[in-house]
Amino acid sequence: MTWGYQIEDESSNLDEMPLMMSEEAFENDESDYQTLPRARVSQRRRGLGWFLCGGWKVLCSSCCECLVHTCRRKKELKARTVWLGHPEKCEEKYPKNAIKNQKYNIVTFVPGVLYQQFKFFLNLYFLVVACSQFVPSLKIGYLYTYWAPLGFVLAVTMVREAVDEVRRCRRDKEMNSQLYSKLTVRGKVQVKSSDIQVGDLIIVEKNQRIPADMIFLRTSEKTGSCFIRTDQLDGETDWKLRVAVVCTQRLPALGDLFSISAYVYAQKPQLDIHSFEGNFTREDCDPPVHESLSIENTLWASTVVASGTVIGVVIYTGKEMRSVLNTSQSKNKVGLLDLELNRLTKALFLAQVVLSVVMVALQGFLGPWFRNLFRFVVLFSYIIPISLRVNLDMGKSAYGWMIMKDENIPGTVVRTSTIPEELGRLVYLLTDKTGTLTQNEMVFKRLHLGTVSYGTDTMDEIQSHIIQSYAQVSSTQSNGSSASSTPSRKPQPPAPKVRKSVSSRIHEAVKAIALCHNVTPVYESRVNGASAESEGTEADQDFSDDNRTYQASSPDEVALVRWTESVGLTLVNRDLMSLQLKTPAGHILTYYILQIFPFTSESKRMGIIVREEATGDITFYMKGADVAMASIVQYNDWLEEECGNMAREGLRTLVVAKKSLTEEQYQDFESRYNQAKLSIHDRSLKVAAVVESLEREMELLCLTGVEDQLQADVRPTLELLRNAGIKIWMLTGDKLETATCIAKSSHLVSRSQDIHVFKPVSSRGEAHLELNAFRRKHDCALVISGDSLEVCLRYYEHEFVELACQCPAVVCCRCSPTQKAQIVRLLQQHTANRTCAIGDGGNDVSMIQAADCGIGIEGKEGKQASLAADFSITQFKHIGRLLMVHGRNSYKRSAALGQFVMHRGMIISTMQAVFSSIFYFASVPLYQGFLMVGYATIYTMFPVFSLVLDQDVKPEMALLYPELYKDLTKGRSLSFKTFLIWVLISVYQGGILMYGALVLFDQEFVHVVAISFTALILTELLMVALTVRTWHWLMVVAELISLGCYLASLAFLNEYFGIGRVTLGAFLDLSFITTRVFLWKVCVITLVSCLPLYIIKYLKRKFSPPSFPNFPPELSIRHCVKRHADVL
Repeated sequence: MTWGYQIEDESSNLDEMPLMMSEEAFENDESDYQTLPRARVSQRRRGLGWFLCGGWKVLCSSCCECLVHTCRRKKELKARTVWLGHPEKCEEKYPKNAIKNQKYNIVTFVPGVLYQQFKFFLNLYFLVVACSQFVPSLKIGYLYTYWAPLGFVLAVTMVREAVDEVRRCRRDKEMNSQLYSKLTVRGKVQVKSSDIQVGDLIIVEKNQRIPADMIFLRTSEKTGSCFIRTDQLDGETDWKLRVAVVCTQRLPALGDLFSISAYVYAQKPQLDIHSFEGNFTREDCDPPVHESLSIENTLWASTVVASGTVIGVVIYTGKEMRSVLNTSQSKNKVGLLDLELNRLTKALFLAQVVLSVVMVALQGFLGPWFRNLFRFVVLFSYIIPISLRVNLDMGKSAYGWMIMKDENIPGTVVRTSTIPEELGRLVYLLTDKTGTLTQNEMVFKRLHLGTVSYGTDTMDEIQSHIIQSYAQVSSTQSNGSSASSTPSRKPQPPAPKVRKSVSSRIHEAVKAIALCHNVTPVYESRVNGASAESEGTEADQDFSDDNRTYQASSPDEVALVRWTESVGLTLVNRDLMSLQLKTPAGHILTYYILQIFPFTSESKRMGIIVREEATGDITFYMKGADVAMASIVQYNDWLEEECGNMAREGLRTLVVAKKSLTEEQYQDFESRYNQAKLSIHDRSLKVAAVVESLEREMELLCLTGVEDQLQADVRPTLELLRNAGIKIWMLTGDKLETATCIAKSSHLVSRSQDIHVFKPVSSRGEAHLELNAFRRKHDCALVISGDSLEVCLRYYEHEFVELACQCPAVVCCRCSPTQKAQIVRLLQQHTANRTCAIGDGGNDVSMIQAADCGIGIEGKEGKQASLAADFSITQFKHIGRLLMVHGRNSYKRSAALGQFVMHRGMIISTMQAVFSSIFYFASVPLYQGFLMVGYATIYTMFPVFSLVLDQDVKPEMALLYPELYKDLTKGRSLSFKTFLIWVLISVYQGGILMYGALVLFDQEFVHVVAISFTALILTELLMVALTVRTWHWLMVVAELISLGCYLASLAFLNEYFGIGRVTLGAFLDLSFITTRVFLWKVCVITLVSCLPLYIIKYLKRKFSPPSFPNFPPELSIRHCVKRHADVL
């Protein structure tokens, strides 16, 4: 017990410890950290107040979660042994391989939709009021006045949800019904995607989607490898090279897969799409064959085969696939304005109950006062008008239509019509990089050799040097070949160091760039008008430049190889064992690939060991980021400075180096390397240690600079958003160096800002010290990797988010799709601000769905992000107008519309309260039947709804002065302050209209309904005119139509214009309302209710003008020129 208390005390001390702490004072004991809690949550008092203010919701949700967890316990993910072609040998039952994106089923559709509607207080309130009218003692008016609006809202919602659900069901059915060839003992059979099981051998053709996570066993390609497209998984458009298991690829025939006894051991399903560890074992041979499996042997689901036909064994299905694990469930998004209106309706309901209690109290609580109390609640129910929901939903649809019809942002699609106001309340914008900010098209810009630098305008000099150097090499080889028919395999002793000429240095640099990469040339030939891929390994392959394309895992690699081709050294062929280069003279040089060390985020470099066929020389080439290569290459005094210069130009830099190896050195390395690759524990660490033994004193050859082309107008758009007060975070799966370069070139990080690169951390102690270092920095951008981010969030979530939110810009690299969504949710939880996520690939879907507002871009990476987003655009630059113009208008209009509809309900409720007080506090309605329905519809609906056409700032001004957007995030257009102002206006106008009718028409009291209702309609029409800031011709038409409808209805609805019910005998006298006395007295009442408000509005504009006056044209032009100059 004492030991347990000690641990608890240490954990509390560590969690309460300030981050600012010296390195010496901190003990890095990782074993203890794993046992400590992540954070301490202070206990809060939980009493009746807590329960009434929302505690009941917490308790209900906790109970539901506990019940669901009990009924559906999450199955623990485990490692597995999968026998080839024998699903029946699986030890456990694995999930079905079916895709399901539906929210509901046949049973849960109606309850689910109703729950989503009635979880809002507004709709629940109307349901209770409508149901109360079935009780005779509580009935106030006609049933249709309550049930018709509610039924209309529910019907529209259900139809909309049903249409969306049917579409989702059709998409799922289409995906699950796709047919694949399954290899069995009896041959090939066709199976649906949803019927595939773990252990099945599946054949996937070229351009076909991979249905489940598989291990790559065989391919029709003679090279034993294939390319796959992963754009819908990781967002990268480049093809990835995958290698088949050597043992199964060497089998003579396809059917031999069933004649061997082999199995795959696979690690448990994980989120990481960039790594995999497993083993392949064949037992029926002596000794058993063991092969280690890595990410290059996998075929993840949702990727597409780009070359050849592949055969794989399924290891993960359904919910255990990488693509599904990295996809979050879509949620029903609710706008902040809807939540604010929901709170205001609760306040109105409280006022309604208080008013009803006051009425019953003034009666003296006589008789069945409980019944009278409920009748008063129903009588004042119009204080919360159901037309509020209808008007807002119609307004949202109108905003969506305006967005899609905007000619300045063509191709924009509104897929979620419930949250257009969110576009005007955003504080954080989380953006993808590849395909969103950039075009993902690389262009070679700079080659630096230390003493000389070559740019785009001097590439012809490099070409001439290459032609000259290879001409000398070919003449030397021809002279040597006369003396000896076969080249010597024994490397020559190293020559004494002499200063190389510029030509030889260029030759070495270009050759290194042409050899050190993972690029494969692919040849497409036209046969009878159809495109067909020819075998790249055939001897008679046509190596012409016309039909050659390059594929690689990174566009940087392709850009470098294309550049070497432009200067004369062309990569013409590559397989797993060799690659061939073509010289300017047309000679083919063959190099045997001995080893390849692929790029990783930890090493930040890649290498290759090749043997030249002609000379037998073994050379180790390596290229990588300057931070990784600086300690590997020999001493120099120019690398760091030139890397900084290129980075400031926004170029992505790579350092290229080489090292010559003797045969003995390579043989020693190969034995140690193969031994490290077969180890089961700490395989990656042991392999890295062996490779690092070669990475010493390498010869620095050159420094390259590649530019990633930005999307059109990215820089001015980011400048616009930053001036609008929006903080921009870039979340990308790309490398740290690449992300940093794009952040600089796109001006996401301004030139004057410092950048703090968060060092890689793997433990709590390292995270603590690095956070201390980061806290000391001020006004600097943060660059952090996904692995370090995960460690920080595990132990110091609150502290990290607090520090990161203070940065002007944040760049998160090597982020998985799940991490992107996690960052969005962290910002929502810790800042309570509205977030927006924008991306264009399948890896951005989780982030888009988690954000308050998701925007997808239709680009090269497909339409998956666009289809999952709330808004779809075609170019990143369109987001400026979407937020500054449409976001502003949607929020401002909905705020004005919502408050005006509530004002319309409050003013008639005030008149009802005055009327009831005069009639000895009787619960008798003032206006009957159709008058109440007509008041909320044909009499005032068109003018009130015309507020969706209003705008306070012209679009040009909103784009020119994005600083105006900052005011929207403060929520001043709809707040308790503005709501209170509308309440005072409603009480004042309702009191004036009712008491004015009583004072001026004391002799004609029987006509008080017609008098007050006429003045009420005129007041509402004038109030709309008072609220409008920019007139539209449709607004004038709406005012005239509403006034005409009311005047025309006077002749047909005379039975409603009486006191109380029709049976009282008070009818409308048409001759009376045509008299001058009636007209001028109604006009007086209307003027008294509206004129003071016009005067107040005039005085406010005169003495307290808004913060965005009409700027003079010359100032606007000057400001525009200055703004563009700053951007450029």
